[in-house]
Amino acid sequence: MRMATVQGKIIRNLFRQGLLSLGISLCLGGCQKGEEVLPEEEIISPTTGSRKEFTLDSIFLYARQVYLWQDGLPGYADFNPRSRYGQFTPELTAYKTELYDISQMNINPQTGTPYESPVYAGNPKYSFMEETSHTITDRLVLVVGGSTDAILKASVLDVGNKTLAYLALGSFPELSSCQDELDQAFSTFAQAEASAIAIDLRSNGGGYVKTAEYVANLLIPSRLNGKVMYTEVFNEQMQDGKATILQHQLYRDALGNTVEYQGRLATLADVDFSMAANTSYFHKKGALEAIQDVYFIVSGNTASASELLISSLKPYVNVKLVGEKTFGKPVGFFNILIDTYSFYFSNFIIQNADGWSDYLNGMEPDVSIALPANATLGDPEEPGLKGVVSLLKKEQVTVIDVMAERQIRKHQNNRMKKKTTSYIPIYKQHFRLKQSL
Repeated sequence: MRMATVQGKIIRNLFRQGLLSLGISLCLGGCQKGEEVLPEEEIISPTTGSRKEFTLDSIFLYARQVYLWQDGLPGYADFNPRSRYGQFTPELTAYKTELYDISQMNINPQTGTPYESPVYAGNPKYSFMEETSHTITDRLVLVVGGSTDAILKASVLDVGNKTLAYLALGSFPELSSCQDELDQAFSTFAQAEASAIAIDLRSNGGGYVKTAEYVANLLIPSRLNGKVMYTEVFNEQMQDGKATILQHQLYRDALGNTVEYQGRLATLADVDFSMAANTSYFHKKGALEAIQDVYFIVSGNTASASELLISSLKPYVNVKLVGEKTFGKPVGFFNILIDTYSFYFSNFIIQNADGWSDYLNGMEPDVSIALPANATLGDPEEPGLKGVVSLLKKEQVTVIDVMAERQIRKHQNNRMKKKTTSYIPIYKQHFRLKQSL
């Protein structure tokens, strides 16, 4: 499809597709004598160009406002996406390269490396894009290798004078598909009066946040009702309601339908991105009340909603990690439509009640143990669960020497190389519109 030449048609197409040439006003098809012309320093991007050029502009202009680490990006004139990527072919290569370069411009002062240092060459650790239709509703599909089952194994073990519950979670599928199974398992744990639980997340790359939240609510005691579980923190520009570019993205409800707002269709610019509006709280579920210690068995495959579960519990209960360093993904996304593509810039970082989100490079285990590739889940002699049992019995856990530590790191790296997708992204599916004045 060629760029339209009729001004009204262009505006409709730009709004619908996310192809934006933004300034304080638009001058489409060439400014006529007597029309307002913007001062040079106020012109954000050219108002004429090819479809590819407008798309290149849009990728950068959206990142300048909605990217989590947008404060590290240069201005449009310095970045000059048309000049940088205009000669790249095919077009998809140009767009992916631009997204990658944007993701590498923001340096984490704690590490001296980009926040999105790639796991795979040429790909940001988090941000991504995909070709899509304009009717996408952001429904999450479990696409990673591994189990799509919630519970892989549930059992109760007697450890000295204590009762240890064991629960291996393969993923967090849609809650409706696993709620009964989760309720039954935690009911068994409550009847056994378990005072400690080992949650095995070694192969859990994430899934539906709602399901991870439900597990957290089954775990906590009633005294934590109403306490902060976690907060999604957007960049300051979005929190202050100044991400005006989002007026070109239609707001849709959980069913994918547009919504009327103040006499017009709502856009994402009408969403309240403040911390207060994006904080989730605990709501106790089930009868389990006696848990004092929570042990997580983790690996480099433990990511996303799994890490969210761990982080959310840390401020309130005794949490210990056993196994290998996790993947490290405390960020989430929402869908930005640009032309025929969906862009998922890293949009927000997830903080727990203590304001902690410092696991971009993974959560380090309290006890480092190399986990076998084909473990017998729930076996007390399996290295991960054996480490938990030793901690619970307050036995001395064998300290891993330098050579063993190197083997763990090599083991983690080999796992990451074999995976085609390392985690299931956390998609923002529920937005709160700003309150009418």
